Amino acid sequence: MSNFPSEEPVLVTCGLPYANGKCHIGHLRTYVPADIFVRALRKQGQQAAFICGSDAHGTPIVVNAEELGITPSELVSKYHKHFESIFRAMEVEFSFFGNTDSPTNHARTNSIVEALIERGYVYPQVIRLAYCPNDNRFLPDRYVEGICPYCGAVARGDECDQGCGKHLEPGEIKNAKCRICGNPAEYREQEHFFFRLSAFSGFLSEYLETLGGTANAINYAKEWARELKDWCITRNLEWGVRFPGHEDLVVYVWVDAPIGYISFTEEWAADGWEKYWRQKSRIIHFIGEDITYHHCIFWPAMLKGAGYTQPWAVVASGMLKIDDKKFSKSRGYVVWVDEDYLDHGFHPDLLRYYIANYTSHTKELNFSWKVFQDKVNNELVGALGNFLHRTLHFAHKNFGAVPEGEVDKEIYEKIQSTVQKVISAFDEYEFKKATDEMMELAAYGNSYFQSKEPWQLIKKDRGACAHVLKNCLQIGKALVLLFEPVLPGIMEKAWRQLALAGDVHVARLEEALVEIPSHELLAPEILFSKIEDKKIKEMEFILDRRIKIAMAKEKNKLEAGKEKAEITFEEFQKLDIRVGRVLSAENIKGSDKLLRLEVDIGEKRQIVAGIAKSHAPSELVGRQVVVLANMKPAKLFGVESKGMILAADGEGAVLLLPEKEVKEGARVR
Repeated sequence: MSNFPSEEPVLVTCGLPYANGKCHIGHLRTYVPADIFVRALRKQGQQAAFICGSDAHGTPIVVNAEELGITPSELVSKYHKHFESIFRAMEVEFSFFGNTDSPTNHARTNSIVEALIERGYVYPQVIRLAYCPNDNRFLPDRYVEGICPYCGAVARGDECDQGCGKHLEPGEIKNAKCRICGNPAEYREQEHFFFRLSAFSGFLSEYLETLGGTANAINYAKEWARELKDWCITRNLEWGVRFPGHEDLVVYVWVDAPIGYISFTEEWAADGWEKYWRQKSRIIHFIGEDITYHHCIFWPAMLKGAGYTQPWAVVASGMLKIDDKKFSKSRGYVVWVDEDYLDHGFHPDLLRYYIANYTSHTKELNFSWKVFQDKVNNELVGALGNFLHRTLHFAHKNFGAVPEGEVDKEIYEKIQSTVQKVISAFDEYEFKKATDEMMELAAYGNSYFQSKEPWQLIKKDRGACAHVLKNCLQIGKALVLLFEPVLPGIMEKAWRQLALAGDVHVARLEEALVEIPSHELLAPEILFSKIEDKKIKEMEFILDRRIKIAMAKEKNKLEAGKEKAEITFEEFQKLDIRVGRVLSAENIKGSDKLLRLEVDIGEKRQIVAGIAKSHAPSELVGRQVVVLANMKPAKLFGVESKGMILAADGEGAVLLLPEKEVKEGARVR
């Protein structure tokens, strides 16, 4: 049985795009499936609001604006308009697309923060913060760079983005330096305000057992909920929502950004927003996997504390690769939606289909121009487009209309079975499974058309030929209705070619089982065209050139960079570096980056290493590695680590190995 239609109000949101840069394919990994899902709900008769908007605050906005010599407001305005334009072009249709710097969001954020203060969930505390004596200011979040206190990786001020992925509180980062001037930072005391997240441990444990959505989000959240730390929710910035009663502080961006979901709903439905956020409703968040913690832990606790409705489901997408390489704007592994796709004349529906059908929504999506060409040519052109065009062309040429007669029972049964499977797949947020079922119906139609040989029947039995075409046109009607959420623009054209009444975007899936009426047909036009090799080579050349330019810039940057500060031999001797042998290795539940290793370094040590994406546990057992033995112990995902495996940066982590085998515990001098 489907989860929808539901009598409870349904509100679907997407993680807010950050208004400091252009839209790339990685953004669409979230927004396109969410749009498909909302359209699919409406196809089932479900009323659903679709809400999103620009994330306008936080240090990256301020840093980028300073670099460009413009105000944060000007930067936000520029990219807010950019994203609105791209979403419109990609047929992602929001009920409302707002901006977190709106007066409504400032007011709603203050209201929620004040409610949390009144209920004892926000408290003041003096903490030590990174301060740049050169620039004479405290350094919030992304103004700080240093070393993660948990895994030792290079990290930014609020998150270990290159290592273990843990959220970092202000003052936690080690060896802090100012990202603006590059000088070392010092620590000074200042009063800030904390959200008492630890008070919601019991609530979150129960809540996560009932939360819907994708397993990757829920399972990660259950691991994180075991060890909750209070969050500092104020920052030293001029740009943002002022913390109540403190003109020198703004709220942390992860406070006012999700509150945007509420304020945007207010702006869309001033008199009806409370039925979504104060009463029983189904709030479904579509997000990238990297912001799972915020949406499954911090956000529900904040809503609970302030007296608002918590999310009904959190749907987290896998991340993006470009040509099997990790997505990276700085390294050139990026495809921009405007200049690399739309400006080259590619129809938005082709990319929508690729995103939906390439892989499961929770898995890593790899974008390749060659694979894109194959999917368009073999599936959209060769299967779906071929069936619709050959059916319409033959019917128009030989009958000029949809023939009279009844549709076979087996045809209705096939359509009904497909509709049910597609709905079931959407309920599970499995967009590939849904589109595969749709495409299987197109393959069935092609097989039926081919086996009945209407080109032969028309010569000897016109009535039998008309009956075959009636069945094919019924399948065509069903395909158009099923594919409309994925291919809204092209299916609108197909609906017109079938000469069907009404709006295909409003028509429901149940109409797939309503007999297609007999009426005149116009000569059909080609719905999908093959992408030629020449065009793909052009697109690959553009990407390759971008990568080479980025690599050259990176090389020049490294060569021009400052040398590391010199240390004395005595300082080096403080490092206890030993050769060890891996005795066992296993993945850590809830993390896709970390492995738990047992290593013999003259004594057995348990070490957590962020190498899961580049090394399988089985290939590590028995190998010798180099270990920093006197690294301060740390807990990662609840597992204690007593040491650090040394590795170099490369295509993943490149482990350091001794030239030849030595005894375990041998020291590196």
